[in-house]
Amino acid sequence: MHNCPQDARAYGPQLAELLRDPQVALAAAQAQSRRYFLGQAGYGLGVAALAQLLAADGHAKPTKSADADADAVNPLAPKPAHFAGKAKKCIFIFLEGAPSQIDLYDPKPKLNELNGKPLPESMTKNVRFAFIKKETAVLLGSNRKFKQHGKSGMVFSDYMPHIATCADDILMVRSMHTDQFNHHPAQLSLLAGRPFFGLPTVGSWLTYGLGSESQDLPGYVVLSAGRGTSGGASLWSSGFLPSMYAGVLFRNQGDPVLNLSNPAGLPTELQRQGLDVMRELNAERFAEMHDPEIASRIASYELAFRMQSSAPELIDLSDESQQTLDAYGINRKEPDVKASRGGGPGQYKQFATNCLLARRLVERGVRCVSLFHASWDHHSNLDVELGHNCGMADQPVAALLKDLKQRGLLDETLVVFAGEFGRTPLGENRGGSTNITGRDHHPFAFSLWMAGGGVKGGLTYGATDDIGWSITENPVHINDFHATMLHLFGIDHLKLTHRHQGLDARLTGVAGKVIKEWVA
Repeated sequence: MHNCPQDARAYGPQLAELLRDPQVALAAAQAQSRRYFLGQAGYGLGVAALAQLLAADGHAKPTKSADADADAVNPLAPKPAHFAGKAKKCIFIFLEGAPSQIDLYDPKPKLNELNGKPLPESMTKNVRFAFIKKETAVLLGSNRKFKQHGKSGMVFSDYMPHIATCADDILMVRSMHTDQFNHHPAQLSLLAGRPFFGLPTVGSWLTYGLGSESQDLPGYVVLSAGRGTSGGASLWSSGFLPSMYAGVLFRNQGDPVLNLSNPAGLPTELQRQGLDVMRELNAERFAEMHDPEIASRIASYELAFRMQSSAPELIDLSDESQQTLDAYGINRKEPDVKASRGGGPGQYKQFATNCLLARRLVERGVRCVSLFHASWDHHSNLDVELGHNCGMADQPVAALLKDLKQRGLLDETLVVFAGEFGRTPLGENRGGSTNITGRDHHPFAFSLWMAGGGVKGGLTYGATDDIGWSITENPVHINDFHATMLHLFGIDHLKLTHRHQGLDARLTGVAGKVIKEWVA
């Protein structure tokens, strides 16, 4: 609790009036205890920041001192990193359900030799599976063909020919492991550090730590395709951080954000007047309650007003060349597939469009963009459905990497391509079935890759055993991944904290180490 001076309550009835004139607002602020004033406004926009918002909309003219104070208290204002980091933006492509590393990045000839053989009981005795019946489970080889690519000789399967052309820009990690073997807990671990509800996700922590360079778009934007993730909005939540740092989900049709457009017959001038009244009422309530969520609400209303012009411009691709649209494969023919896991028809175009929108968003200063696609949970029909999903993702993701590089953005944009865990070398025999065509969840060893943002391209890090069951070299826990990711942005994961329930909470919890070998 803050110590309140006797005259603190004077701010309540006067705050709305002060907001009308930034000079008066600053004079009043300086007349009172500056520490108290900024302490109460520090979570949100405060008097000076609200005056800055008015100025941005043409309702007032800010002074240099108003600009400086606005930067000090605006929750989305750019903030300095702990040290110089190469990464400035993040595009996190999340493959919900978890793709099979054995069929994409980590070839296992020995597994093919042992196809149809059981594992020794000692290897499975104390292991929990989601669906496998271990008494009758046997190993399942891969039908994929693997080749080396680039000067680095990085290995990809025939399902990813386009991404393979970017091998020398990619850091491939084959030795990831997690503590969770079911989807939602594992997704929370990958994106929030621990398998619990109510935690801030990676994009929220980045925006909280560094702010955003965009004035007219959210600092953290979420794009989705497929049938929807099992984790839902918990995967882009701000948790216990102020809600301004939550991911904003952009829709796939109509207004990018629901109710962004004015109702028919509502003039912009009338909407502006309504927002002014709403802001004044909220500001009075904020002065009384000192609740940071009220300040976040004020900022959200103002941002939404500015987004009415910026968001439609963002999703209008008419200024993109036909060459760019073709490179991302936005209008390519989508093959038929008898499966529902990938989300049904239309996902090829939607996913490709999201990749292009991700580039447009980071160009416009958005700090973090998350792309979600569900589902890669191939318990059966693995070859057909994994092939279909890879066909969807391979071309546009490769185009995104090349587009960012050509525009000089890849060096400062970290691109992550990951699922929540891996897939078993054992074939899934749910219900004792002998028709084995898929793989179960495997948290003990899986792969992900990153590119740009200061990572060491062309490096394959870590290794697994001959069948892909266990890690044999350089194990990487989820918390290590997060610590290193923050390090690339110039953030010390031990210092990026937020006081919550009496503790200085952080993304990496009580664990995590920076893997220096990943840093270029």
